[in-house]
Amino acid sequence: MENTLQRAIQTALPAFGKVSGRDVTDIQVTLLTIINSDKPFMQKVEELDEVFDDEPTLEALREVFFDLLLINFFSEDVNKLEEDYLDSPEWEAIEDKTIDRGTELLNVLLYLKECEDERIEPELGDFLKEFLLVDEDEFQDEHRIYEDIIANQILVESNFAEIARVANELPATSEIKELFYSLMCFFNEANPSEKQKELFLANAPEPELDIFVYTLLTSYINK
Repeated sequence: MENTLQRAIQTALPAFGKVSGRDVTDIQVTLLTIINSDKPFMQKVEELDEVFDDEPTLEALREVFFDLLLINFFSEDVNKLEEDYLDSPEWEAIEDKTIDRGTELLNVLLYLKECEDERIEPELGDFLKEFLLVDEDEFQDEHRIYEDIIANQILVESNFAEIARVANELPATSEIKELFYSLMCFFNEANPSEKQKELFLANAPEPELDIFVYTLLTSYINK
């Protein structure tokens, strides 16, 4: 696992543990061991699911950790496989089997990795228009998924309380509702002070998931 991602996980899980009131030390070791192992991707997915099946208090993080497993696969594991593995029938079968897994956090992490490679600062407009290409006709699925973020881009100039107000008013059918608050807060303030972290948590609609995602993203880009 790349150091940046491992450090982000090691920062975000304790933040989750503090809010949820549980010791995540052993779970963190187990999850990192699974992600870092050389086992086949689907075997790691099964082992990851077993962890969350046995720890229902961590359920909010199940699909987020699938994203983390996948981002690690793209950045590390795939380098150990054949050059055209991602075009193989085997990988196509894996994609079909896991098509309903994960969250939009994966896209954000891929974008941040691109920002790091190109040495540019992450910006919401750049993420939407240049990375997701939401204005292009052939990417209307992305436009639909991110519709509520597209419509509320002005919130990057607002504050956490206002972002939370909008997040709470999103319909249950919104495909980005679960991550809306943490993602918008990240693009609003990617390098928060301790006071801002307190404000983030005080306004969080889903404190445990929100603090994990926000801490993961801010830790990922702030070395």
